[in-house]
Amino acid sequence: MRMTFRWYGEDNDSVSLDQIKQIPGVEGVVWALHHRPAGEVWTEEEVREVKRQADEYGFNLDVVESINVHEDIKLGKPTRDEYIENYKASLRNVAKVGAKVVCFNFMPVFDWTRTDLYKELEDGSTVLFYEKSKVDNMNPNDLIKQTTESEFTMPGWEPERLATIEESFKDYEKVDEEQLWKNLEHFLNEILPVAEEEDIKMAIHPDDPPWSVFDLPRIINSEKAIERYLSISDSPAHCLTLCTGSLGANTENDIPKIIRRFADRVAFAHIRNVRVYDNGDFIETSHRTKDGSVPIDDVVKAYHEAGFDGYVRPDHGRHLWNENCRPGYGLYDRALGIMYLWGLWDAYELNNKKGAE
Repeated sequence: MRMTFRWYGEDNDSVSLDQIKQIPGVEGVVWALHHRPAGEVWTEEEVREVKRQADEYGFNLDVVESINVHEDIKLGKPTRDEYIENYKASLRNVAKVGAKVVCFNFMPVFDWTRTDLYKELEDGSTVLFYEKSKVDNMNPNDLIKQTTESEFTMPGWEPERLATIEESFKDYEKVDEEQLWKNLEHFLNEILPVAEEEDIKMAIHPDDPPWSVFDLPRIINSEKAIERYLSISDSPAHCLTLCTGSLGANTENDIPKIIRRFADRVAFAHIRNVRVYDNGDFIETSHRTKDGSVPIDDVVKAYHEAGFDGYVRPDHGRHLWNENCRPGYGLYDRALGIMYLWGLWDAYELNNKKGAE
């Protein structure tokens, strides 16, 4: 596996490149132009500036997360073709700085949903938390206010997206799951030929959480859904970002089984743990297997058995030791997570070596 670390850019992240450089085994930063609203073209000048910054520390820019998909594309509006052409231009420009994987999602309105950004765990650290009954009974605008109170910008909760929230909800009254599937297929049919030309893998991220929120349709949430998604095209550019935390919020998802079945289509792996409660709530934890409901040890084993040589990153971490950071994206716990993942991987490597001897 090839270890990466998500970085939000100069003057937009509490974590610096020189700090990331000190984490063993990290070879690349997962990046984006977060100031660019969905639908705008990422210019060659801007992406080359990020490359200049990464080159200073010897990091690759192989993985982009995310080039956001404009809402009009998800809704299937007549204006979608303009935004799809812009998306193609952005793909061509990120390819010029070595991008090999573009992570994206097709979640309506909200990329992810939590009710508490700083829920305290037993050890005193704080984490992202989802309280199901609260979401079921709250107004979306209250959730928006709560989520955007952080001093850091929150991916998936960009101001330009939230400014049209009322209109978006009204538009989605006409879009059910089947229509969303059709709109996704149209997007892929347009984008995949360009991705193939540029040797980029388009890797969709599962829905977070993997069920409908505020009656909005969600479709990438289970093994069956992944099977349907991957059957849309046999293009080598048609791939998956497999996020253990997103899929793991539903305990019916057997994630190691999904990995073993689709490992050859996984271009990017997000590995994190969540503890799921019987009432539908879930809370994020350390990456350690025993701390949550996701069998992280078997997840890494499944990748190892498959000879996985794709890109991996630790996902959301706890907020430790009074670190002032973007919720879920501090330095310390993600670094600890990387060392746990490497420890598992190295153990499986050593076990195979001893078996061979």
